[in-house]
Amino acid sequence: MTITGAVSRASLAEAKERLESVIDSGSGLAELGGDLFAVLHLVDREHGLRRAVSDPSRDGADKAQLVRILLEGKVSPAALGLVADVVRLRWSKPSELADGLETLAVTAEAARAEAGGKIDDLEDELFRFSRVIEREPELRGALAGRGLPDDRKLSVVNALLDGKVTASTLTLITELVLRPRGRSLEGGLAEYGKLVAQRRQRLVALVRTPAELPEAQRTRLAAVLAAAYGHDVHLNIEIDPTVIGGLSIEIGDEIIDGTIAGRLDDVRRRLGTG
Repeated sequence: MTITGAVSRASLAEAKERLESVIDSGSGLAELGGDLFAVLHLVDREHGLRRAVSDPSRDGADKAQLVRILLEGKVSPAALGLVADVVRLRWSKPSELADGLETLAVTAEAARAEAGGKIDDLEDELFRFSRVIEREPELRGALAGRGLPDDRKLSVVNALLDGKVTASTLTLITELVLRPRGRSLEGGLAEYGKLVAQRRQRLVALVRTPAELPEAQRTRLAAVLAAAYGHDVHLNIEIDPTVIGGLSIEIGDEIIDGTIAGRLDDVRRRLGTG
């Protein structure tokens, strides 16, 4: 879901501004994310339509009218207006329009969780599910492989999560299981987690520790990292018995290693023995 084209990046920024105005209006927020995912499914499935609505040589008003004809009465007015605005914009290539729609859909689900006071739960639940997937290869194989039909995968997801996680968590995980769009399940969960964090303009720190951190220590760590990075930092805590003393903290591409093992590795490198 990485958008590389400069034209597409500018269009995505504009589309996000339009999404924020829809969110601020409170119009149809409960169904907005689901409707945007439904449009994404249509655009992914119908290659001719995707090319038509992303064609830079075609008049934007014509593309918006095509979308209105196809979607009128099938999605909420808020979603229809937003999609019409999205196809008016210029996109570097058809796939990046689809990626933009996915970004908007995930962001809309994050806003839905935020409106219900559940955005912290959404972040935590996506992270915890990703760790379950990593620890349970049979479950990962069942959900990410081709052996099970979609209805069986959906049954497994519902049995695991329905009634145990927020509605937005269930929506996003179901989306990734049924329509991975070329990603691994773990990769998709990580991408969605970053988008949810961006909703709150927070960084996400993966903290590996050999034992559970007391709440006071978590609070201090989050405050120290926020001061260092200039953003609020959300902590995803992973208990890892292989971490020997201290903490290992990963933020984006940066790793802050305060473990005994990490310090020993640094000494070995300095001595030229590692």
